[in-house]
Amino acid sequence: MIYRIVLIALALSISTLVLAGPKIQHWKTKNGARVYFVPAPELPMVDIRVVFEAGSSRDGGKPGLALLTNALLSEGTKNMNADQIAELFDGLGAQLSNDSLRDMASVELRSLSDAVKLNKAVDAMAEIIRRPAFRKQAFQRERDRLLVALKAQAESPGKIAEQAFYQAVFGNHPYHTMPTGNEASVKKLTPKMLRQFHDQYYVGNNAVIALVGALHRKSARALAERLIGKLPKGKRAKRLPRVADLGQARRKEIAHPSTQTHILVGQPGITRKDPDYYALYVGNHILGGSGLVSRISDEIREKRGLAYSSYSYFLPMARRGPFQMGLQTRNDQAEQALRILLKTLQQFIDQGPTAEELKSAKKNISGGFALRLNSNRKIATYLSIIGFYELPLDYLDSFVNKVQAVTVADVKKAFAKRVFPAHLATVIVGGSQHARAD
Repeated sequence: MIYRIVLIALALSISTLVLAGPKIQHWKTKNGARVYFVPAPELPMVDIRVVFEAGSSRDGGKPGLALLTNALLSEGTKNMNADQIAELFDGLGAQLSNDSLRDMASVELRSLSDAVKLNKAVDAMAEIIRRPAFRKQAFQRERDRLLVALKAQAESPGKIAEQAFYQAVFGNHPYHTMPTGNEASVKKLTPKMLRQFHDQYYVGNNAVIALVGALHRKSARALAERLIGKLPKGKRAKRLPRVADLGQARRKEIAHPSTQTHILVGQPGITRKDPDYYALYVGNHILGGSGLVSRISDEIREKRGLAYSSYSYFLPMARRGPFQMGLQTRNDQAEQALRILLKTLQQFIDQGPTAEELKSAKKNISGGFALRLNSNRKIATYLSIIGFYELPLDYLDSFVNKVQAVTVADVKKAFAKRVFPAHLATVIVGGSQHARAD
């Protein structure tokens, strides 16, 4: 019965928050960390997400460095080993996690708002962020795990295609390497390298703190200082170089002993602040971002049965992330599927969406937006994105209105200006060229 009451309270609080739009409070800690806070007093929980500009784009020629540094945070501090850390959070009923992507590295905590338990969890999180030990034994264990994962990826046609795609689209830009690195580079990493990376990037000026939960502003301010305040102020990471356009089409074929061929096609896309973001987002929902009802899926799956899943998306990042289309199909159907994919894209650029398609897309996106904010943890994730990419504080409030304002002409103009079918990178991983013949 109590469990049902909690669920009902959660649903009501989330619905109210989404309908009203979360009111985001913002300030900086004394050492420069940017804090974004949404009070949510309905449940006795607090969600915290700390992100640093410390993703794999900062590896500096040592692929895997950022990811391994982040992975070692919770494997031991000056005062606790990995088992003690796990036991502490289990005993508090709290959850700790960490991750590293291309732009950012993160550490997350979910805790009860009870002052004693929350303070203990926050103090432990602060120590994990501030004083990781990078002990040799833990380093070797995590590095070995990463090397095993890399060997598995080397056998996966999907991962092979992803790596080749990023290399083809980004050339020598820092985005071109995989966050997991490569076997040769990972074997050269040392605990000293991880310490140096941590000392440079895990600093106050390079951090964003997202807080959502049963806290007042005064308590939230104190918590942020307690969590990050003892980190060195440091410097914010330098801005990444611009991503260059592809001057010509690129095609790479990689043979792989599989019955399915993986096809990825794309180019540099957009940043989080791109002025055409909403037109491209809504347009792509129609093109290939809405699952089985998208144009790409209709042409490739429904009409011809060439692939179970086919898609397209823009991945906005600090610098231009990729615009990517993809599918898997039988080896002997690969060239046909690729032609249909490219033809569908060209027709969409030339003609744009229909008025009915646009109306349906807007309804779908707007109607599903509340689900993106249906937990405090999801809201904390959005807060960290708003802070990291320096988006306006009314981003969540204005999202639906900006989606609704997109016109057919906006979509057509944005795609014609930003997507270049003659300059796409194409990666094909699967059976031999002979096996793929029509």
